[in-house]
Amino acid sequence: MPLLNQYRSSSSAADRRWWALVLLAIAEFVVVLDASIVNIALPSIGRGLHISLANLSWVVNAYVLTFGGFLLLGGRIADLLGRRLIFTVGLGVFSLASLLGGLAQSELWLIAARAIQGLGAALLAPAALSLVTAIFREGAERNRALSVWGAVAGSGAAAGVLLGGVLTSALGWRSVLFVNVPIGIAAILLAPVLIAESRGELERRSFDLPGAVTITAGLSALVYALVRATAVGWGSIQTIGVLTAAAALLIAFVVIERHTNAPLVPFAFFRNLNVSAANATMFATGAAIIGLFYFLSLYLQKVLGYSAIKAGTSQLPLAVGIILAAGTASPLVARAGTRKVLITGLALFAGGLVWFAQIPVHGSYLADLLGPSLLIALGLGFAFVPITILAETGVKDGEYGLASGLLNTSQQIGGALGLAILATIATTRTNHLAAGQDPINQALTLGFHTAFLAAAGFTLLAIIAAATIGTRHVRRSQLPQPAPQT
Repeated sequence: MPLLNQYRSSSSAADRRWWALVLLAIAEFVVVLDASIVNIALPSIGRGLHISLANLSWVVNAYVLTFGGFLLLGGRIADLLGRRLIFTVGLGVFSLASLLGGLAQSELWLIAARAIQGLGAALLAPAALSLVTAIFREGAERNRALSVWGAVAGSGAAAGVLLGGVLTSALGWRSVLFVNVPIGIAAILLAPVLIAESRGELERRSFDLPGAVTITAGLSALVYALVRATAVGWGSIQTIGVLTAAAALLIAFVVIERHTNAPLVPFAFFRNLNVSAANATMFATGAAIIGLFYFLSLYLQKVLGYSAIKAGTSQLPLAVGIILAAGTASPLVARAGTRKVLITGLALFAGGLVWFAQIPVHGSYLADLLGPSLLIALGLGFAFVPITILAETGVKDGEYGLASGLLNTSQQIGGALGLAILATIATTRTNHLAAGQDPINQALTLGFHTAFLAAAGFTLLAIIAAATIGTRHVRRSQLPQPAPQT
């Protein structure tokens, strides 16, 4: 009987871990979703709150700014204070801000709520991934968990466009914010039941306040400069001034970290070359991904004249394809190795972007869009899982939150930089062609072609970074281990 009870207890604990993964993945899904779900509702938001076209971008930028700026801090706080605690606090902040945003009666109210939403996301996203890393042992078990995580992270942007279109058309723009509230409340209630508290095993628990202030201010300034560069110009005093301030703050952060006894980011962390390469790969991949969904949505609505709900539904194969591909990535990693799967996925992603660069002005969904969507889905599903595995492989217990925050930061900063560059490239070509009397739809489409090709260039940089990964010891650690002989 004691043996039977022990077995039941062990089985129950194993089941609870997988239910915890479902909860954490859903929370991550909502965070990724919110970066894109509002995009398709922007015209309705502008009409409802009388927000000018120039200011409408801040409904998106306010979220991106605080999310990207506070991620690294959020990850480190989770290691220090408790990952479940920070996950729950982040959920609370995120849910409350979503409720306030849905109730917004003015432009300033909504933008402030979106900024607070980003802060909540910056707390819960790295805490959630670090909890997954802490709950599952490194190797085949963690790989299976991270394949679920990769499916969620990869499909969230496409699902955001889909869900945003459906909700906006059926229930109005406020519903894209209200939808987060019941999910957040349910997750807060379930977290203590399914997830045990987890803290990093650290020699010191002192908090590096100067480092926290400089890195958060530096990253926030960098994201602000990037999201505003397209509107005010790369050579403007504002862009140059803010970029200079960001550089000064980041340099100050490096100096502080080298001289403090309990650094926010120990630089010895970057001696793990696989982690460094994974973050470089994610940076370049993030730059390509955000451009893909941004320009594809514009093409569908502005050139093909799709409604919000039709534009969202058209990205369903992309979202579902990423989920299915990510589900097969974990066993492929065990058999072929992390680097091979990652590079294959990135190559497929680049191929899909080049294919999208051929879309005609009078495009057909079946003939011109479905093929590259499925190719990109396969590529992103294959890429996200090994990137996430590498970013957490060989990381000490006390640095799980740091590793998670750094990976999310790489994606967000890469995305902000990528969109700023790609939007500048596309707008420049479109304006040049329109000035030459080209029809506006043709000028727009050719501008999008250039952006898709440039995004493929970012993916090529990601492939180069991935090629530097030394996978021999990583691959062995991830192979399923034989069961002990009895």
